[in-house]
Amino acid sequence: MAEGLRSLQARFAAHLRDPHAAPPPPGVPADRAAVYRELVYSNVEDQLAGAFPVARATLGEEAWHGLVRAFLARHRARTPLFPELPRELLAFVAGGAGGKPLPPWLGELLEHEWVEIEVANDPREPHVAGCDPAGDPVAGRPVLNPLLRRLRYRWPVHEIGPGHVPDAPPPEPVRLAVWRDRADRVRFMALAPAAERLLELLEREPGLTGGEALRRTAASLGLPDPEAAAAAGAATLAALREAEALLGARPP
Repeated sequence: MAEGLRSLQARFAAHLRDPHAAPPPPGVPADRAAVYRELVYSNVEDQLAGAFPVARATLGEEAWHGLVRAFLARHRARTPLFPELPRELLAFVAGGAGGKPLPPWLGELLEHEWVEIEVANDPREPHVAGCDPAGDPVAGRPVLNPLLRRLRYRWPVHEIGPGHVPDAPPPEPVRLAVWRDRADRVRFMALAPAAERLLELLEREPGLTGGEALRRTAASLGLPDPEAAAAAGAATLAALREAEALLGARPP
Protein backbone atom coordinates (compact mmCIF):
# COMPACT_ATOMS: atom_id res chain seq x y z
CA MET A 1 0.00 0.00 0.00
CA ALA A 2 1.29 3.46 -0.88
CA GLU A 3 2.49 5.53 2.03
CA GLY A 4 -0.09 8.07 3.26
CA LEU A 5 0.45 11.76 2.62
CA ARG A 6 0.74 12.69 6.30
CA SER A 7 3.32 9.97 6.94
CA LEU A 8 5.28 11.03 3.87
CA GLN A 9 5.27 14.67 4.99
CA ALA A 10 6.40 13.73 8.48
CA ARG A 11 9.29 11.66 7.16
CA PHE A 12 10.37 14.42 4.79
CA ALA A 13 10.15 17.03 7.56
CA ALA A 14 12.27 14.81 9.81
CA HIS A 15 14.86 14.58 7.05
CA LEU A 16 14.91 18.35 6.55
CA ARG A 17 15.41 18.91 10.27
CA ASP A 18 18.06 16.24 10.81
CA PRO A 19 19.32 14.76 7.54
CA HIS A 20 22.05 12.70 9.27
CA ALA A 21 19.53 10.84 11.42
CA ALA A 22 16.57 10.65 9.04
CA PRO A 23 16.97 9.66 5.38
CA PRO A 24 14.60 11.16 2.79
CA PRO A 25 11.50 9.16 1.90
CA PRO A 26 11.96 6.65 -0.93
CA GLY A 27 11.52 8.16 -4.34
CA VAL A 28 12.63 11.71 -3.41
CA PRO A 29 15.57 12.63 -5.68
CA ALA A 30 18.72 13.48 -3.72
CA ASP A 31 19.25 16.78 -5.55
CA ARG A 32 15.72 17.97 -4.78
CA ALA A 33 16.01 16.97 -1.12
CA ALA A 34 19.26 18.94 -0.94
CA VAL A 35 17.55 22.08 -2.26
CA TYR A 36 14.86 21.89 0.41
CA ARG A 37 17.40 21.13 3.15
CA GLU A 38 19.37 24.23 2.24
CA LEU A 39 16.26 26.42 2.08
CA VAL A 40 15.04 25.32 5.50
CA TYR A 41 18.41 25.65 7.17
CA SER A 42 19.27 28.99 5.56
CA ASN A 43 15.96 30.56 6.54
CA VAL A 44 16.24 29.44 10.14
CA GLU A 45 19.90 30.40 10.42
CA ASP A 46 19.33 33.83 8.86
CA GLN A 47 16.55 34.57 11.36
CA LEU A 48 18.67 33.55 14.33
CA ALA A 49 21.84 35.25 13.12
CA GLY A 50 19.96 38.50 12.66
CA ALA A 51 18.71 38.34 16.24
CA PHE A 52 21.98 37.26 17.85
CA PRO A 53 24.89 38.81 15.91
CA VAL A 54 27.18 39.08 18.95
CA ALA A 55 26.59 35.50 20.03
CA ARG A 56 27.19 34.28 16.49
CA ALA A 57 30.44 36.21 16.11
CA THR A 58 31.68 35.21 19.57
CA LEU A 59 30.95 31.51 19.15
CA GLY A 60 32.60 31.39 15.72
CA GLU A 61 31.28 29.79 12.55
CA GLU A 62 31.68 26.12 13.46
CA ALA A 63 30.15 26.35 16.94
CA TRP A 64 27.34 28.65 15.77
CA HIS A 65 26.26 26.40 12.91
CA GLY A 66 26.52 23.38 15.20
CA LEU A 67 24.14 25.09 17.62
CA VAL A 68 21.66 25.98 14.88
CA ARG A 69 21.70 22.45 13.47
CA ALA A 70 21.16 20.98 16.94
CA PHE A 71 18.28 23.43 17.50
CA LEU A 72 16.68 22.50 14.19
CA ALA A 73 17.04 18.78 14.84
CA ARG A 74 16.09 18.56 18.53
CA HIS A 75 13.88 21.48 19.49
CA ARG A 76 10.09 21.43 19.18
CA ALA A 77 8.88 25.00 18.95
CA ARG A 78 5.68 26.05 20.71
CA THR A 79 4.87 28.84 18.28
CA PRO A 80 4.12 28.83 14.55
CA LEU A 81 5.39 32.44 14.25
CA PHE A 82 8.69 32.60 12.40
CA PRO A 83 9.81 35.90 14.04
CA GLU A 84 9.54 34.13 17.41
CA LEU A 85 12.23 31.59 16.51
CA PRO A 86 14.92 33.52 18.44
CA ARG A 87 12.84 33.15 21.61
CA GLU A 88 12.68 29.42 20.89
CA LEU A 89 16.48 29.29 20.69
CA LEU A 90 16.59 30.89 24.15
CA ALA A 91 14.33 28.13 25.45
CA PHE A 92 16.45 25.46 23.74
CA VAL A 93 19.67 26.72 25.33
CA ALA A 94 18.04 27.28 28.73
CA GLY A 95 16.75 23.71 28.63
CA GLY A 96 20.21 22.27 28.13
CA ALA A 97 20.36 22.33 24.32
CA GLY A 98 19.67 18.62 24.14
CA GLY A 99 22.94 17.87 25.92
CA LYS A 100 25.10 19.83 23.48
CA PRO A 101 28.10 21.38 25.30
CA LEU A 102 27.87 25.18 25.22
CA PRO A 103 29.78 28.06 26.86
CA PRO A 104 28.30 28.90 30.28
CA TRP A 105 27.74 32.54 29.31
CA LEU A 106 25.81 31.83 26.11
CA GLY A 107 22.30 31.71 27.57
CA GLU A 108 22.64 35.11 29.23
CA LEU A 109 24.21 36.66 26.14
CA LEU A 110 21.35 35.41 23.97
CA GLU A 111 18.81 36.79 26.45
CA HIS A 112 20.59 40.15 26.51
CA GLU A 113 20.45 40.42 22.72
CA TRP A 114 16.80 39.35 22.64
CA VAL A 115 15.83 41.97 25.24
CA GLU A 116 17.30 44.62 22.96
CA ILE A 117 15.01 43.43 20.15
CA GLU A 118 11.98 43.38 22.44
CA VAL A 119 12.63 46.90 23.68
CA ALA A 120 13.23 48.16 20.13
CA ASN A 121 9.94 46.64 18.93
CA ASP A 122 7.81 47.48 21.97
CA PRO A 123 4.73 49.28 20.59
CA ARG A 124 4.58 51.62 23.57
CA GLU A 125 6.13 55.07 23.37
CA PRO A 126 8.61 56.57 25.86
CA HIS A 127 6.01 59.06 27.01
CA VAL A 128 4.02 59.58 30.24
CA ALA A 129 1.23 62.13 30.51
CA GLY A 130 1.72 64.88 33.08
CA CYS A 131 5.49 64.50 33.15
CA ASP A 132 7.67 67.60 32.88
CA PRO A 133 10.86 66.64 30.97
CA ALA A 134 12.67 69.52 32.69
CA GLY A 135 11.23 68.72 36.12
CA ASP A 136 13.58 68.41 39.08
CA PRO A 137 14.05 64.64 39.71
CA VAL A 138 15.16 65.29 43.30
CA ALA A 139 12.50 67.70 44.52
CA GLY A 140 9.82 66.21 42.27
CA ARG A 141 8.57 62.68 41.68
CA PRO A 142 10.80 61.02 39.04
CA VAL A 143 8.93 59.40 36.16
CA LEU A 144 10.44 56.19 34.84
CA ASN A 145 10.54 55.48 31.13
CA PRO A 146 7.81 52.81 30.71
CA LEU A 147 10.17 50.83 28.44
CA LEU A 148 12.87 50.61 31.11
CA ARG A 149 13.94 47.12 32.13
CA ARG A 150 16.28 46.19 34.94
CA LEU A 151 18.39 43.10 34.29
CA ARG A 152 20.74 40.94 36.34
CA TYR A 153 23.25 38.47 35.00
CA ARG A 154 26.10 36.32 36.30
CA TRP A 155 28.22 37.18 33.28
CA PRO A 156 29.15 40.65 31.94
CA VAL A 157 27.07 40.16 28.79
CA HIS A 158 27.41 43.82 27.77
CA GLU A 159 31.17 43.30 27.44
CA ILE A 160 31.32 39.83 25.86
CA GLY A 161 32.28 39.78 22.19
CA PRO A 162 34.66 38.14 19.72
CA GLY A 163 37.62 39.92 21.30
CA HIS A 164 36.62 39.41 24.93
CA VAL A 165 35.31 36.26 26.59
CA PRO A 166 35.90 36.13 30.37
CA ASP A 167 37.21 32.93 31.94
CA ALA A 168 34.87 33.20 34.91
CA PRO A 169 31.96 35.38 36.03
CA PRO A 170 32.71 38.29 38.37
CA PRO A 171 32.06 37.83 42.09
CA GLU A 172 29.11 40.26 42.06
CA PRO A 173 26.04 40.11 39.79
CA VAL A 174 26.09 42.28 36.68
CA ARG A 175 23.32 44.88 36.91
CA LEU A 176 22.07 46.53 33.74
CA ALA A 177 19.23 48.76 32.59
CA VAL A 178 17.91 48.88 29.03
CA TRP A 179 15.32 51.23 27.55
CA ARG A 180 14.33 53.06 24.37
CA ASP A 181 14.62 56.84 24.27
CA ARG A 182 12.49 59.43 22.48
CA ALA A 183 14.68 59.14 19.38
CA ASP A 184 13.93 55.38 19.23
CA ARG A 185 17.47 54.45 20.23
CA VAL A 186 17.91 51.46 22.53
CA ARG A 187 20.12 52.52 25.42
CA PHE A 188 22.03 50.50 28.01
CA MET A 189 23.55 51.43 31.34
CA ALA A 190 25.57 49.42 33.84
CA LEU A 191 24.15 50.01 37.30
CA ALA A 192 25.84 50.21 40.66
CA PRO A 193 23.96 48.42 43.47
CA ALA A 194 22.62 51.75 44.75
CA ALA A 195 21.33 52.76 41.30
CA GLU A 196 19.64 49.40 40.88
CA ARG A 197 17.97 49.73 44.30
CA LEU A 198 16.92 53.28 43.49
CA LEU A 199 15.23 52.27 40.22
CA GLU A 200 13.53 49.34 41.94
CA LEU A 201 12.15 51.67 44.63
CA LEU A 202 10.91 54.24 42.10
CA GLU A 203 9.20 51.48 40.16
CA ARG A 204 7.51 50.09 43.25
CA GLU A 205 6.56 53.47 44.80
CA PRO A 206 6.09 56.07 42.06
CA GLY A 207 4.70 58.60 44.56
CA LEU A 208 8.11 59.17 46.15
CA THR A 209 10.12 62.27 45.41
CA GLY A 210 13.64 61.66 44.18
CA GLY A 211 15.05 62.93 47.46
CA GLU A 212 12.91 60.56 49.49
CA ALA A 213 13.87 57.65 47.26
CA LEU A 214 17.56 58.51 47.55
CA ARG A 215 17.46 58.68 51.34
CA ARG A 216 15.56 55.42 51.61
CA THR A 217 17.96 53.74 49.17
CA ALA A 218 20.97 54.88 51.19
CA ALA A 219 19.39 53.70 54.44
CA SER A 220 18.44 50.30 52.97
CA LEU A 221 22.04 49.74 51.89
CA GLY A 222 23.29 50.54 55.38
CA LEU A 223 25.42 53.51 54.30
CA PRO A 224 26.86 55.39 57.31
CA ASP A 225 25.64 58.82 56.19
CA PRO A 226 22.36 58.51 54.25
CA GLU A 227 22.04 62.27 53.81
CA ALA A 228 25.47 62.58 52.21
CA ALA A 229 24.81 59.52 50.04
CA ALA A 230 21.48 60.98 48.95
CA ALA A 231 23.17 64.22 47.95
CA ALA A 232 25.69 62.27 45.85
CA GLY A 233 22.85 60.23 44.36
CA ALA A 234 21.32 63.35 42.86
CA ALA A 235 23.96 63.05 40.12
CA THR A 236 22.64 59.56 39.36
CA LEU A 237 19.11 60.89 38.93
CA ALA A 238 20.40 63.64 36.66
CA ALA A 239 22.31 61.13 34.52
CA LEU A 240 19.25 58.88 34.25
CA ARG A 241 17.11 61.82 33.18
CA GLU A 242 19.73 62.96 30.65
CA ALA A 243 19.73 59.48 29.12
CA GLU A 244 15.89 59.36 29.21
CA ALA A 245 15.75 56.35 31.50
CA LEU A 246 13.80 58.91 33.51
CA LEU A 247 11.48 61.01 31.39
CA GLY A 248 11.39 63.90 33.87
CA ALA A 249 9.38 64.52 37.00
CA ARG A 250 5.95 65.36 38.34
CA PRO A 251 5.36 67.94 41.09
CA PRO A 252 5.82 66.57 44.62
